[in-house]
Amino acid sequence: MTMPAFEDRPPLTERVNPYDERHLVTYIRLLDAEAEGADWREVVHVIFGLDAAHEPERAKIVHDSHLARARWMTETGYRHLLEPRMQ
Repeated sequence: MTMPAFEDRPPLTERVNPYDERHLVTYIRLLDAEAEGADWREVVHVIFGLDAAHEPERAKIVHDSHLARARWMTETGYRHLLEPRMQ
């Protein structure tokens, strides 16, 4: 599976944005890993290809910020995906 290019922090907007749309699978994988109790260091390595031992601060920021956005998608953002698109 090819990972879309990622930022250290996803853009925080009040609506689903193109970054969110590109990373829906990433968000689902993060939520699945959390539900399984996976260690965040392993998760960030598998999903983002980052070595938490080599870049601990960046790896933690990437993991936590994307997981927070994934949670937002399950609580609020998904509603925007269900709305009809305006032409």
